[in-house]
Amino acid sequence: MYSNFGAPGRSEIDPAGSFNLLDNYSAHTAISLAHCLYTFAIAIPAGAVNSVAGGGTLLTFPVMLLGCGMQAREANATNTVGLLPAAFMGARGFDSGAGERDAARGMWRFYAVSMLGGAVGAVLLRYTSNTSFKALVPWLILMAAIIFLLNDVINTYLLKMRVHDAAADIHSEEKFRPTAKVLIFQFFVAVYGGYFGAGIGIMMLAALSLMRAGDIYRMNYLKNLGSFVINGVASVVFIVLGLVDWPIALSMAAGAIIGGWGGAGIAKKIGPRWARRIVSAVGIAMSVWMMIEHFTSK
Repeated sequence: MYSNFGAPGRSEIDPAGSFNLLDNYSAHTAISLAHCLYTFAIAIPAGAVNSVAGGGTLLTFPVMLLGCGMQAREANATNTVGLLPAAFMGARGFDSGAGERDAARGMWRFYAVSMLGGAVGAVLLRYTSNTSFKALVPWLILMAAIIFLLNDVINTYLLKMRVHDAAADIHSEEKFRPTAKVLIFQFFVAVYGGYFGAGIGIMMLAALSLMRAGDIYRMNYLKNLGSFVINGVASVVFIVLGLVDWPIALSMAAGAIIGGWGGAGIAKKIGPRWARRIVSAVGIAMSVWMMIEHFTSK
């Protein structure tokens, strides 16, 4: 028979058993505190890079798996909730006035589809076993890191499209109306975002470019707002389903806010390009490490 804290074969009225309970409780508390400190610390640079380049998940998620020993599914859900403040701050960072907010209101279909897809992705995660999701994680991180690394190439292509459309009225209501194809594409982007999420910003930029949704700064605002919507809906689903480790989520949120406010200046000095390269390198290294660990443990 096991007690609540895992002490075998002891009654709660046994003095020796009581000491064991206290020892196990103290050890459990110390480990939980250490995990909160790990995630708080890594969330600071994650919040900083999110504010200028994105990709914070590639820093935090491996630490939750490897440093804290969390189950992959719960780590992903907790990571989404913990970095939600950083997603909000990312949207605010590109909000330069009423023009961006008017553009967002004119794209309500885009964000409605994003909400639906984010909820579907979060529910899909709930019904994926921890074993299956753990096997997918290295490949998801590797894919996200490669997509993130290609961000400059994609942005260059999008800027060329903006120049090509310079003579056209790209801010017209007609051009802001998403087509059925764009909405279908965005739905699947949102499903992926609710399920895992790293790299969705670059995918959304592609959708917004197809809509000719303005210059690169406006598209970044609309993209960051979309990321916040998807992560926000997924967070609600994860909370309702009981997948969130709240002490770690709250410690991450605190670190992400500090990083977004205080660390953004350092990240800006490094520059978005180098910030993306560093984050991508970490993501690729972590994915390779997880693959080796997965195949050698069989």
